[in-house]
Amino acid sequence: MDLKDIKAIIDLMRKNSLSEFELERQDFKIRLKRGITGAIAPAEEANVVPYVVPLAIPAPGAPAAAPEPAAAAAAAAAGSLSLQEIKSPMIGTFYRAPSPESPAYVEVGAEVMPDTVVCLIEAMKVMNEIKAEVKGVVTHILVENAKPVEFGQPLFRIRPN
Repeated sequence: MDLKDIKAIIDLMRKNSLSEFELERQDFKIRLKRGITGAIAPAEEANVVPYVVPLAIPAPGAPAAAPEPAAAAAAAAAGSLSLQEIKSPMIGTFYRAPSPESPAYVEVGAEVMPDTVVCLIEAMKVMNEIKAEVKGVVTHILVENAKPVEFGQPLFRIRPN
């Protein structure tokens, strides 16, 4: 595999919002993983070619985001301690309802049981039902309908009861 192929893989990762890619052939193995900053993190395996994806740097003079006050951050952290998150088990497209004409599986305030279907994630043209896996009340819906989601991305917050 040459550098041109590796760059093509990185471009595919960027275009498809993939956070991790691994390829193994007879005597060659490559593993690419994007971190929080968007950079490709080097893997620990031997014969792995690390590559860094260029980062978008804000233009000079662009306003920086103001840090959240410590008191507000502490209050938010304390309030979310009792909440559990339902996270995406796969990469795909998030759907709140089984079809565009149907009502959403759950709304904020809805009570859910561990076997309650809360959404669908479409991956490779297959609709996968995602269940709550916890008994409680939906407090937050964190993803918009028909938007792409990553593996491990929080979808809902549930207050257990």
